Amino acid sequence: MNFLYNISLFIASILLPLIALFNKKIKLFYEGRKETFTKLNNISKTDKVIWFHAASLGEFEQGRPIIEELKQDYKNHKILVTFFSPSGYEVRKNYPLADVICYLPLDTKSNVKKFIKQVHPEMAVMIKYEFWPNLLSELKKQEVPTILISGIFRKKQSFFKWYGGFMRKKLTAFNHFFVQNQTSKNLLNSIDFHNVTIAGDTRFDRVYDILQQNNSLDFISKFKNNQHTVIAGSTWKEDEELIIDYINNHATDDEKFIIAPHNIHQKQIKELQNSIHKKTVLFSEKDKKKLAGYQVFIIDTIGLLTKIYSYADVAYVGGGLATGLHNILEPATFGIPIIFGGVKYKKFQEATDLLKLGSVTIVTNRKELNSNFALLKNNDDLRAHMGNTNYTYIKNNIGATKTIMDYIKKLL
Repeated sequence: MNFLYNISLFIASILLPLIALFNKKIKLFYEGRKETFTKLNNISKTDKVIWFHAASLGEFEQGRPIIEELKQDYKNHKILVTFFSPSGYEVRKNYPLADVICYLPLDTKSNVKKFIKQVHPEMAVMIKYEFWPNLLSELKKQEVPTILISGIFRKKQSFFKWYGGFMRKKLTAFNHFFVQNQTSKNLLNSIDFHNVTIAGDTRFDRVYDILQQNNSLDFISKFKNNQHTVIAGSTWKEDEELIIDYINNHATDDEKFIIAPHNIHQKQIKELQNSIHKKTVLFSEKDKKKLAGYQVFIIDTIGLLTKIYSYADVAYVGGGLATGLHNILEPATFGIPIIFGGVKYKKFQEATDLLKLGSVTIVTNRKELNSNFALLKNNDDLRAHMGNTNYTYIKNNIGATKTIMDYIKKLL
């Protein structure tokens, strides 16, 4: 199995530059990795390094509360953050609390040996998943203390199959697993891993802390103008088709919409704007407009969505009809009822939890979206009940950061 895995990596390393010629995301993935070892030159042999690895942006947000605690308590350590995906790296490549941010190199034996030697981490923190066999083998070989935070395991993963011995062995690199739920702990116990703690999801600490910051945005206040406002965040084309139909054919003049698309490329933004028949303004042109006079506001920039959610009467969170549900914890912390597409959400513990509590609503077609938008607009009590339930859920699940930090302090 080890041989087949390494052969597949060799083939991938040959194909990547070819695919990069035709795929923008793969090009970022490939070109970005050319800079990894150069960026690592900012780490000297005498530096004390704590390394965090995140697959993408969502996983980074789970690691962020731990990074912030460590930066405060261990000022003499350097923080390294690596990403697998361009969608994480491109957004957070300038994150100020990390000393070095780069892509994780391909998981070849030569790459990981060079990487670990250059980084010489005092501790490695893997976030949620990302189990790279050669990397884990090298961490174990070099006796680097390694932990998993906000982990989630599922029965269908190879670790728990009869043929999963190759990957099960790699898990021995972890000194401790901090998982989100009892199911994950039970699964690990079933393959004889007992160094497991149910700590929950560090994102709860992150989003709860958002309430302590200044979330005001003057231009959003002017646009909202004290009217009922739906905020659709991280939307994909599949989400936007439903939302546009409601805006064009069912929305009344006394409700407003803010759309923050996942894809903010100029062509896609223009297509979105042209498909809406109501008076629409872009973030990029807001300074030239009287915002109160518009019904739809398209946010063609990144980094503002969290603050914008604080103005929502109802939130629609995108991704559930496309590649996978985006972050519903951010609007939940503001005590807002949430709607999302009900196809690809079951991997997200918070989505299944809140569905059981009745504080989020699934839609799969235009009719369902239309009826739920109308219901929540006209029922103040229902909005308040759903919103309060979401806020309480967030508050009841904070604390993962402290549990993990208590353990880390014993290692450093």
